[in-house]
Formats: sequence, structure tokens, C-alpha cells
Amino acid sequence: MADKDTKQLEHELSEADSVEEFFAENGAHLRQLTLAEYLGQLLEEKGLTKAEVVRRSNLDQVYGYHIFSGYKKNPAKEKVLALALALGLSPEEAQRLLYYAGAKQLYVRDPWDSVIWYALEHKLSVGETNELLQKLNAGKLLG
Repeated sequence: MADKDTKQLEHELSEADSVEEFFAENGAHLRQLTLAEYLGQLLEEKGLTKAEVVRRSNLDQVYGYHIFSGYKKNPAKEKVLALALALGLSPEEAQRLLYYAGAKQLYVRDPWDSVIWYALEHKLSVGETNELLQKLNAGKLLG
């Protein structure tokens, strides 16, 4: 079964006679993972370990493991982005991670967000991203 993109799902939802009909036809295309489950998939895809990602993220070790275990379900956007950088995610993958975390998407018209987008695109580390943010007087990612 081919995956449907968001625009296609939006169109089908607006054309559906009922939401039940939409769910019956598209249930397999709707997201049903938790943040922890999605992070687990990313670890597998990227061939990384939790320990490696938590270390690279500069998050408090216990807090990082709480996110991965599902104990912390909706961490702050900055913490999710630190994980995204540590995982080496693309901006699009980071947007999906933010979705699963229940956090606001990156908005490139916002200066802070645009620096983060650039950092993701150029595979910068959390430390390098913090340095760039400070250099541009845009704040910090963590700390």
C-alpha cells in the first residue's frame, strides 16, 4: 500500500461523506506512534544508540532517557531539536519529530528557527548550533 501524502489526505477528508468513512479508508495512513516509538524507529534507521544520541544532544542524561522511554511525552521544542541535531536529522525529519513531540514546527521566518533549520541542513552539532545562535544574537538552543 503506497503511503498517501498530507495534501492527499486533506483532500480526501474534505471530500468524505463522514469522518467514519475517511477513517475506514485511510486508517493505515494516519500516524499512531508515540514520540518514544518514533525515536526508536529513528535510532534503528540511523544506526545509533540512545546513549550516543543523549550524549551528543547535551541533554541531562536522565531527562534524555526519559524522553526515549516515553516517560516524558511532550518535551520542550528546544530539547526535541537537540535530539534532532544529535540524530543528524534533515529539517523535514525534524519537523516530523516535533509533530510527535507535540511541539511547534520550525518556521523559517523566525530568526531562531531559521538558524536551527540551517544547522539541521548542514549537520551541525548542538555545540556548533549554540555558537552560531550566540554569534547571531539569536539566543541559545540549550542552557
